Amino acid sequence: MPTDDEIRQRIRGFGPRIKALRQERDLTVRELAAKCGLASSTISKIENDRMSPTYDSIVRLAAGLEMGLETLIDERASQMGAGRRSVTRAGKGIPVQTERYGYELLSADISNKHFFPIVATIPPGPATDQIRHRGEEFIYVLSGAVQLLTELYAPLILKPGDSCYFDSSMGHRLVAVGDEEARILWVASELSVQLANQVAQP
Repeated sequence: MPTDDEIRQRIRGFGPRIKALRQERDLTVRELAAKCGLASSTISKIENDRMSPTYDSIVRLAAGLEMGLETLIDERASQMGAGRRSVTRAGKGIPVQTERYGYELLSADISNKHFFPIVATIPPGPATDQIRHRGEEFIYVLSGAVQLLTELYAPLILKPGDSCYFDSSMGHRLVAVGDEEARILWVASELSVQLANQVAQP
């Protein structure tokens, strides 16, 4: 798992990176807000490290800046040709801490992937609003237990070793069960620029 120092460093660097990328594109805060569907005040707070972005906000910012999510998070991400391969050693993914969840981005050195793997840490707490977007998702519980809430099915409890594959256009939300955080492998097909404008508002 990423260390606390790595997470703090990543959080500190994210806001200034968003600001620099916006300025490189000669966009005002208001113009970027219009492109990605976020409030100008939200972007300003993120740029000045006064707010931790939600994951949905990060995806929307990638769309507004017209770049892949991996490249937004880590400027070292690159495209690779045929036979490409990426190895992420245990605990060496790119840490991203949002308002609600902690994420470890896997294979973040490759941009424009066909699917997006992450390890998500989900703390205990009440469920927030469900989201829906294009694509499909696969979750596999590594530790703890989670409840998958969807608009079409009864709540589903998943424990270590359990998995679920579902349509992302169906409203969905994951919450940890009990008093302990849960860790899951989360793979989605549409965490991309095309997705960002279709996810629910944070």
